[in-house]
Amino acid sequence: MDAPSRVLIITYYWPPTAGSGVQRWLKFAKYLPAYGWEPVVFTPENPDFDLKDESLVKEVPAQMEVLKFPIWEPYHLLRKAKRQEIKDTSVILEQKRKSLLDHVAIWLRANTLIPDPRVFWVRPSVKYLVDILAANNFKAVITTGPPHSMHLIGRNLKRATGIPWIADFRDPWSSWEFLDTLPMMSLVRQRHRKLEGSVFGEANALITISPTFQQEMEELSGRSVHLLTNGFDADDLPVDFAKEPSKGRVFEIVYAGVIDAIRNPIPFLNALRKSFGSTELSVRMTFVGRVSEAVKTFIAEDSWLIRHVAFAGYVSHEEVFRYYERAHLLLLILTDTKNAKGNIPGKLFEYLATNRRILALGDPAGDAAKLIHDAEAGKVISHSEEGEIEAFLHVANTLRATPLPSAGMGSFERRRITGKLAEILDEL
Repeated sequence: MDAPSRVLIITYYWPPTAGSGVQRWLKFAKYLPAYGWEPVVFTPENPDFDLKDESLVKEVPAQMEVLKFPIWEPYHLLRKAKRQEIKDTSVILEQKRKSLLDHVAIWLRANTLIPDPRVFWVRPSVKYLVDILAANNFKAVITTGPPHSMHLIGRNLKRATGIPWIADFRDPWSSWEFLDTLPMMSLVRQRHRKLEGSVFGEANALITISPTFQQEMEELSGRSVHLLTNGFDADDLPVDFAKEPSKGRVFEIVYAGVIDAIRNPIPFLNALRKSFGSTELSVRMTFVGRVSEAVKTFIAEDSWLIRHVAFAGYVSHEEVFRYYERAHLLLLILTDTKNAKGNIPGKLFEYLATNRRILALGDPAGDAAKLIHDAEAGKVISHSEEGEIEAFLHVANTLRATPLPSAGMGSFERRRITGKLAEILDEL
C-alpha cells in the first residue's frame, strides 16, 4: 500500500480551544487518513481565546502530529492599559457605554491590525514552516479563516516553496459583517480587498461553507469555489441518546451557542412570555453557552422570564448532548445582518442529527432555512415576526413528544464530507 500523502493544516482554532471553528477541522483531520491523506496540524501554542473544551482533546487521534508555535497578540496590551482582566475582548464591542480607551482600542483594531490581530503570527510562522515543508515531503497546505491572517501564511508559503495550497473560508473576508461593526477607514477596506484578492488569485483551490457564500466568492474571485458544508459526526451522539423526546411535564426549549450583539433572542423571549405567561402550562428555556450581559439584564428585569429562563453557562461539547436530549424544541438564532442568508451554523447539523424540532430566527429564504425545510425539522421565522414565533411555539408544545420524520442526513455526515475534501486534494 502506498504511503499516505501529507497535508499541513494551518488553523488558529484547535483543541482545547472550543467553538465551531475547531469542530470543522478537527473532524476533517480525524477522517482524512481514511482517504489516503495524513494531516499535520499547525496551530498557536498560546492562543488568546478564553473558551476551552478539554473534552475535544480526546478527539485528536494519538498518532496525529500537531505542531504548536508561539503567537504574539496585542490583546494583553489592552488588558494592561485597562488594568483589568478582560477574558473576552469582543465584549468591548458589545458595551453600550465605552470609555475613551475602549474607543481608541477599537479604532486601532479596525485600522492598524490588517486583516486581524493575529497578523503578527504570519512572518515568523512562514519562516518556521518553510524548512519543515521542504524536509518532510508535504503535498499540500490548507489554511482556514477567520482569522484571515491564516490565509496570508498559506499564500506566503506557496510563494516561497510553490506548494499547492487550499484556502477555506468559514466566513467571508471583505464582505464579512463583522468588519461593518468597526470604525474602518475606506483605505483600510481597500487593503482588505487587495489582500483578499491575492488569496483568491493565488490559492490552488477555494472552499466555503454555504451556497450563498460560494456564489458571493465566485463573483468576487471570478473562479469556481468548492462547497463543503459543516456537518455532524455520528460518533458524537452518546450511545444511549434518546432519539425521541420524552413527553415530560415541562416543555423544554434549549439554545446552544453564543448570544452576542448580532444574535438577538429578545423577539423570541417576548413571544415565549406571550405564549405561556398567562397559562398554567410549564415551560423552561435554557441557554447553553455564553450570553451577553444585555440579554441577561433583559431577563433579570422581567418577573416572568426570570422564573422560566435558565443559564447553563459554557459546557463541554460532550455534555451539550444531554441538553439536546431533554429538549422538545431546539432554538437557533441566526444573525440579522448582511451575511445572514449564507449563515449555516455548525450546530444546526447537530440539531438535525438529534431528531428534535427546530425553531430558527433568521432569513426564511436563507441557506439554513432550506436545510431545515428539506429535513422537515421545523421552521425559520424572521426576527421581527413575534406573532408567527408565538404561533409556532403553541404548535411545538402540542407536538412536543411527536417524532419527526426520519430525514436523509447522510450527505452531511462528517466522514462523507471529508471524502469530498480528499477529492479536492487529489486533484491538486
